[in-house]
Amino acid sequence: MKGILKIIGAVAVINILARLVGFARETYIGIEFGTTVYSDSIINAYTIPNFLYLVIGGAFTTAFISIYHKTSSSLTEYIQRTFTTIVVSITLIVILFMVLADPILMQFFQVEDQAEYEMLRSLYYWMMPSTIMLVLSTWMSGILNVQGRYHLSAFSVLIYNGSFLLVSVILSITMGPIGMGIGALAGAICMFLFLVYGVRNVKEMSFKPNFKQAEDQKMLWKVALPIMLGGATAQLYILIQRFFTNMLEAGVPSAMNYATKMSQFPQAILMTAVTTVIFPLLSKKEGEGDTESVKQLYVRGMRLLYLLVLPVSVFFYFQAEGVVRIIFEYKEFDEASTAITAPLLQVFSTTMFFLAANTYITRFYYAKGNSVLPMIFSILTVFGVNIAVVMATIDEMGANAVALGTLISAIVNFLLLVIVLQSKYQLKLLDKNIGQLFKLVIIGLIFVAINWAIAQWIIIDQKWLHIIVTFIVASISYMLLLFAFKMDELQQITSKVKGKISRKK
Repeated sequence: MKGILKIIGAVAVINILARLVGFARETYIGIEFGTTVYSDSIINAYTIPNFLYLVIGGAFTTAFISIYHKTSSSLTEYIQRTFTTIVVSITLIVILFMVLADPILMQFFQVEDQAEYEMLRSLYYWMMPSTIMLVLSTWMSGILNVQGRYHLSAFSVLIYNGSFLLVSVILSITMGPIGMGIGALAGAICMFLFLVYGVRNVKEMSFKPNFKQAEDQKMLWKVALPIMLGGATAQLYILIQRFFTNMLEAGVPSAMNYATKMSQFPQAILMTAVTTVIFPLLSKKEGEGDTESVKQLYVRGMRLLYLLVLPVSVFFYFQAEGVVRIIFEYKEFDEASTAITAPLLQVFSTTMFFLAANTYITRFYYAKGNSVLPMIFSILTVFGVNIAVVMATIDEMGANAVALGTLISAIVNFLLLVIVLQSKYQLKLLDKNIGQLFKLVIIGLIFVAINWAIAQWIIIDQKWLHIIVTFIVASISYMLLLFAFKMDELQQITSKVKGKISRKK
């Protein structure tokens, strides 16, 4: 268990770099195109390719890892058959979505201006083929993860985001928004080629097509389809956001995207680092029938997620305007854009833990071979709770209603996942951990009070200095809180740092 923190730390560093570069791309869109019809077109065009990539790639990869340690077939043949299944499936889906481009774009994004629609469609045609390479890249990352090569799979995301950003910036200078579409395709190609090179040393790896039907492929579909449906409903948060915000004034879809990406940036780094390492280990422990280790992974991972996400979530809530200003408020992104984006970031910052925890908990359902229940919960919360909240509040709250719907549905989904996991599989968050839970709640309440006081008393006109000072004060306060409450995670990190220093001496 101690080794998990070390691996998570290394993967987190690479993820931070990768996400930073990816977030720099979003920042570039904001600075260059602001909250305008141009930025709306870029963001809307990327929504569906990204949706398919995350849903289909994530489902096949999760199913592949779940079956990897259970298949009775040769691993080489299992990889060949899975590769064939994924290539055929995603290629057919992409062709279908390109043929039906007009009805899909008109239905979801309701663009009335013809020039704006033409730009949206051109961007969509450039971006959609990238889905094939992204899905295959996700699967190859899964192969590297089951081999314990976490760093290589994490580095591939850096390759993708870096090449996407570089090509987009160079081409958009002369070609405008279309350069972003070409950049998306170029980034996917670079990531795909890097991972093809990365898996070359995996002994069982083979790209040879294999159309032979086998039991492991039936299991793959059996596990992947419910995950796909569950993942689709979870990712439909974004499509629903686009649908409702496109009903509001121009620029709101862009503001919603910037606020979402700012809240997702730290959440994705922390959640991905924990899940990437724990899921293959979890799958292995389940395959071995080691129930005690699974229980420990569950509690330890949830506690770690909470401690990692809490400080970022609270700081973003109280310093939302300052965060938006230092990241985006340049050139085309003005004070009016900040005024639209900052309140949305406040609401989305409160969703960070619940969305990260929901992704984490579903992995335990998948390891148990149950991908149906998370799918049902996602459908209920996304199409039931989420839409109900938005419809009930959008007239009064506008864009904030969409963010509020995401928050409330994420909380309901979290409660359903935790309760059923405990009753069905005896994986308990409380049990003997009530003392730990009490400590975590107290730490959270005190940290909220500290950040409220910081927001009231520390006000500096210079935006960079304001964020730097408030961030330093909040960070020191949080570290002191963890020391005061003697949290195990901090004690382990401190012990390792001391050990390394003493060895150097």
